Amino acid sequence: METPFDAESTLPYLLPDFAAIRHEHFLPAFEKGMREQLDELAAITAQSESPSFANTIVPLERSGAILDRVATVFYTLASADTTDAIQELEEQLAPRLAAHHDAIALDPALYARIDAIRNAHLDGTAPLDAEQAYLVERRHIELTLAGAGLAEADKERLRALNQTISTLTTRFEKNLLADTNELAVHVTDEAELAGLASGELSAAREAAAARGLDGWLVTLVLFTGHPWLAAIEVPETRVRIMAASRARGTRGGDHDNRELVLELVRARAERARLLGFRDHASVVTADETSGSPAAVAELLGRLAPAAARNATAEQAQLTEVTGAAITASDWAFAAEAVRRERYALDTAALRPWFEAERVLQDGVFFAAERLYGLHFTERSDLAGYNAEVRVFEVSDDDGPFGLFLLDLYTRDSKRGGAWMNSLVSRSALLGHPPVVTNNLNVPRPAEGQPTLLTLDEVETLFHEFGHALHGLFAHAGYPSLAGTRVFRDFVEYPSQVNEMWAMWPEVLENYARHVDTGEPLDPAIAQRLRDAERFGQGFATSEYLQAALLDQAWHTLDVEQAAAVTDVAAFEAAALAAAGLADDAIPPRYATGYFAHVFSGGYDAGYYSYIWSEVLDADTVEWFRENGGLTRENGERFRRRLLQVAGTRDPLAAFRDFRGRDPELTPLLERRGLS
Repeated sequence: METPFDAESTLPYLLPDFAAIRHEHFLPAFEKGMREQLDELAAITAQSESPSFANTIVPLERSGAILDRVATVFYTLASADTTDAIQELEEQLAPRLAAHHDAIALDPALYARIDAIRNAHLDGTAPLDAEQAYLVERRHIELTLAGAGLAEADKERLRALNQTISTLTTRFEKNLLADTNELAVHVTDEAELAGLASGELSAAREAAAARGLDGWLVTLVLFTGHPWLAAIEVPETRVRIMAASRARGTRGGDHDNRELVLELVRARAERARLLGFRDHASVVTADETSGSPAAVAELLGRLAPAAARNATAEQAQLTEVTGAAITASDWAFAAEAVRRERYALDTAALRPWFEAERVLQDGVFFAAERLYGLHFTERSDLAGYNAEVRVFEVSDDDGPFGLFLLDLYTRDSKRGGAWMNSLVSRSALLGHPPVVTNNLNVPRPAEGQPTLLTLDEVETLFHEFGHALHGLFAHAGYPSLAGTRVFRDFVEYPSQVNEMWAMWPEVLENYARHVDTGEPLDPAIAQRLRDAERFGQGFATSEYLQAALLDQAWHTLDVEQAAAVTDVAAFEAAALAAAGLADDAIPPRYATGYFAHVFSGGYDAGYYSYIWSEVLDADTVEWFRENGGLTRENGERFRRRLLQVAGTRDPLAAFRDFRGRDPELTPLLERRGLS
């Protein structure tokens, strides 16, 4: 069967032709793509010529074109616009794709050829240029950690484990989406939502109507705390929302993730032992900038006591202002009361100054123009995978060079959270331009009403656009090093840096204007926003560290320890108590039953990456402040020395090239009030 994936798209920038793609195209394209890539691999390993970069690495980099095209589109839809049919096919494909990956990663002839190329470079027989040498070293490490050097019997067991892991992670995500949708909180009396703004109420009514319900529907977000908890005045409603959020994946029935997690953790621990490591976290960090679970534990352990102290102090402030003991469902609402009293701030009342289109055009795009000389032109002639997706052509001083797709609103077919994705990654070898997407989950307002963002949503938009900039600017010679293919504990760094511009005076003044009157945000209020940035850091750091420590606790179990765990809730409680972060009023940002990052999202043993990257981010923000802030000169330095580098060199070396020294922890400690 011919499919649209058989050849490159003919649309501008190789944008997939979503209008031509039907569900029945996916399976034949996956099967053809896998066959094609295995044939290409066989041709590489069957050569009689001595291994060289040109006859081994280059064809390997070119291989799998059909598979790459179909997988990119399929998994974009699986995350952002899924259907029952897509979910069923995803579950069928998971073990087959794992087996396909193993057929390449565990091929002894391929490993031998790459090993020979590496040795010839190291001994000077066949020297490579810097990017080529880095690519060969990366390939060698990846294959080694994938098990290429194992005995055949161990490889056979490894293949079975990889298929099991792939199946379990796919099922976790499917269960979570279903449970998240089922647990949305249905309200039939508007009084129960007292405190919500009219736009939020209209969004809740729209969500209910979309499911054929009367009244209002509060759909859940990916993390534990719902943003509307800060505004809803009725304690019983807040309790319902918090309870629903925390119940995900742990209610029994078809969508319960607890037993699945235990199976997954055991499979990962056994896989680690096969590869010669104590635990899964050791495998993961061996190929990260952190280097070891011990280094991760050292950073998290240094931050946890100060975060707990700050959270306790904040809790005392909340109790003093509200006159009541604070529970998990009360915290956000009480924190808003403190902001109003101590800082004269009502963040919910600020939403009319954060209209989404103005934030995008006069905030996000404005900062990118000032820093990098970028311009964005909406292309209504180009379509995304859903009618809600907007397509923008991106230009700099040299002209148009890529596309940016924005998918802003929540829907039942979309997983929770916010993320960036590359539809096409730029590489010199293939001559491809960059095409990137940003996905958020902003509630859709009623027809004809403006989209008003919370401050958190504003910062999320800037954050995800930082990932988009990384994908747009990254310029590698070879596909494996292209786009945002950098170490996982480095990839959050560019996005975190971009968050700084949300509150930067020049940027905030430009976009924070009242949706009805155009009146700019009062400079005194803007200053109070900045003054209040440290308030709540005890809570924010504690909830994050709890999740990061849970991830490490699960993934530093060895085989015997993993087998001994039978009660997920008891394990969570013990892990948090051991870290000194157990607090009923502060639940983890993600608990095990809905911790998609680490049980289906590729951040297993890597959720620490956000705070690890933030060390670099805080140090970089300090550099921008010391050097004049939002200037083209500063932007060009950051673009050329960091964003453009992609995965072509050691990321910490790139950081040193930009900063002039190694990263320092002090700026992070000061930012979060932990010093």
